[in-house]
Amino acid sequence: ADDWILWNGSSTSVTTFVSSQPVEATDDAFWDQFWADTATSVQDVFALVPAAEIRAVREESPSNLATLCYKAVEKLVQGAESGCHTEKERQIVLNCCRLLTRILPYIFEDPDWRGFFWSTVPGAGRGGGDEDDENARPLAESLLLAVTDLLFCPDFTVQSHRRSMVDTAEDIHSIDSCEYIWEAGVGFAHSPQPNYIHDLNRTELLKLLLTCFSEAMYLPPSSDSSNTNPWVQFFCSTENRHALPLFTSLLNVVCAYDPVGYGIPYNHLLFSDYREPLVEEAAQVLIVTLDYDSSTSSSPTVDGTTTGTAMDDVDPPGPDNLFVNYLSRIHREEDFQFILKGVARLLSNPLVQTYLPNSAKKIQFHQELLVLFWKLCDFNKKFLFFVLKSSDVLDILVPILYFLNDARADQSRVGLMHIGVFILLLLSGERNFGVRLNKPYSVRVPMDIPVFTGTHADLLIIVFHKIITSGHQRLQPLFDCLLTIVVNVSPYLKSLSMVAANKLLHLLEAFSTTWFLFSAVQNHHLVFFLLEVFNNIIQYQFDGNSNLVYAVIRKRNVFHQLANLPTDSQSIQKGLQRKKKSPEPISRTNSQDGVSMEGSRPAAPAEPGTLKTSLVATPGIDKLTEKSQVSEDGTMRSLEPEASQLSPEGNPPAALSDGEPWSGEASHSRRDRRRLSSASSSGQWTPTPDWVMSWKSKLPLQTIMRLLQVLVPQVEKICIDKGLTDESEILKFLQHGTLVGLLPVPHPILIRKYQANSGTAMWFRTYMWGVIYLRNVDPPIWYDTDVKLFEIQRV
Repeated sequence: ADDWILWNGSSTSVTTFVSSQPVEATDDAFWDQFWADTATSVQDVFALVPAAEIRAVREESPSNLATLCYKAVEKLVQGAESGCHTEKERQIVLNCCRLLTRILPYIFEDPDWRGFFWSTVPGAGRGGGDEDDENARPLAESLLLAVTDLLFCPDFTVQSHRRSMVDTAEDIHSIDSCEYIWEAGVGFAHSPQPNYIHDLNRTELLKLLLTCFSEAMYLPPSSDSSNTNPWVQFFCSTENRHALPLFTSLLNVVCAYDPVGYGIPYNHLLFSDYREPLVEEAAQVLIVTLDYDSSTSSSPTVDGTTTGTAMDDVDPPGPDNLFVNYLSRIHREEDFQFILKGVARLLSNPLVQTYLPNSAKKIQFHQELLVLFWKLCDFNKKFLFFVLKSSDVLDILVPILYFLNDARADQSRVGLMHIGVFILLLLSGERNFGVRLNKPYSVRVPMDIPVFTGTHADLLIIVFHKIITSGHQRLQPLFDCLLTIVVNVSPYLKSLSMVAANKLLHLLEAFSTTWFLFSAVQNHHLVFFLLEVFNNIIQYQFDGNSNLVYAVIRKRNVFHQLANLPTDSQSIQKGLQRKKKSPEPISRTNSQDGVSMEGSRPAAPAEPGTLKTSLVATPGIDKLTEKSQVSEDGTMRSLEPEASQLSPEGNPPAALSDGEPWSGEASHSRRDRRRLSSASSSGQWTPTPDWVMSWKSKLPLQTIMRLLQVLVPQVEKICIDKGLTDESEILKFLQHGTLVGLLPVPHPILIRKYQANSGTAMWFRTYMWGVIYLRNVDPPIWYDTDVKLFEIQRV
């Protein structure tokens, strides 16, 4: 207990506090020592109040811990009431804030204490005095309302509007906080003078808010979406009179932030940036308040109507979250432009770094930004359409591809890989995304991928190929998603480069080896996806795609082998034997990678010992998406869910959780045992001739076989006639060729659109809190407490 003495100077009182002897709540002299107006920092509080002491007080003298929490909240309420006009009051508020940030996680980790803040009777031995109505509020509500008032407190967290010192101080209860929004942007045109003291004070208050919301970390993951976070629920309800200005302040502070600092390189080395910690905290508070399962509520559809009928007189379950409500109602073009430009600027920041190393401050909160961008697109369909309306979407795409490529070998960044892929899956459900990808790619962001000349579509395919062939094993569950994205955009790709065309054929070659097809129950889906890509391009974009057609002709044996895939038991066994000889999931040979881009570093694995948090499994692609058919006029209609054409054996297994490494044979048996009738009595899944026949007969090879039948003889004839060995002549011939009238009738375009579901809602919750847990190391708010939402693992 010595540490507490340093802080408040009296050893007898501390011994009393930790011992089981209760101290009366009225003993102000005793309690005031805890927030005496000596200047401390939040780091000091963490150092002076060790975890062991907090737990000891919790076990040995619970009434003292209860009183301490109650008195600290009371001080915040008083500060909010008075408006914190003196330096002494501000210091007391900040110290109470730091103390509660330190103690709350230890309240949450103990199930017996979790209800404490929601009880109306404060800690033991509360002095007499008149009971007024305010006291009937649960402690949690008083705490949250005091913090929101303090976030709009003139001269403490916002600029005062007083003209001179003679004016009377503003009454915190009569001010309209909408006039005190922290930054210009959505719904607010005035940019207040920067004030670093206000920024620091806001940051401390937001840290306390985030800690209040973190109760979610102490509950195990559950698919029950009704289990809303009571702190967030109250904070985002109409009880919070500052909900709108606070939502706007958080959003604007994040989207207006420019880490480069007025365009002067190296500026950040001269001036300490007080904004960045505030921006990080604001981004984290924002995504937590937006943690809302949209699959269970009536969410607005594309045309802005809700999916519930007009006759529904029953409200959707749970009170409305105002932050989600406000986010979904933003609609002005200039607001969308401000948000998109801001998010794109911040996401591109780590890439800008690579041109002039250290010239700009490198931000670390790109994962929070990706979650925020996801929420914006998920809750506000008008924003999604705005993003896709111009090629600005590419300013989001390129950073995401950069992160995916950079993180592919790093097991501690599996979550980042998933969210990047989820965002691209969501975007790929819209036709405009495919169309935008045709824009030439000229920005040369150093990435360790082969040099190519082409479009953003080429970049996407080359990066996806790199992830599949040289990412780590845990990324296997993402292959379905990656290829679904390529299928979704394929009907719109006007001209693939030779590099990208070869990559697609290399993937088909790798995925159609017999050992890969026969070694897991869902592997053949990947071949179906790739064939669908080739069919879409040949049927809808044949004219500009001579590179791809040429690549298909060169690799025609791959298609013939698929058409002649053996289905007898002996061949199946022989195919599986080959697997034992080559354990790599995908052959890395036969892919001419050539030289990587200048200035790029190879993707590196995590440093040993890096901390990471576990993630729940993501739903399989069939649960994640729903099929829509594109009609002649370009509109989409949802197809009735039917037995998937791809999976005669029922749904493909759900993806593995991050904690379960994909090691081919050993692990797929666990997943499939429950799902497959063809499992043998030992429980080990084995491929059977019937099973192979069931999907082989559905391989969509007709279009490609017809193309080969028509073009191969012509190309061979040219080569013989002209003695050609030169690609360019053949490509020239293919460019001018046509297959009009020779191919089968074009199939309807099928798009697999992302659909919200409680499985992904839970994944986002665990991912988001895992990121927040790992990013808050100074001070380490949750470190070494008993969190239940995820496990902390070392790589």
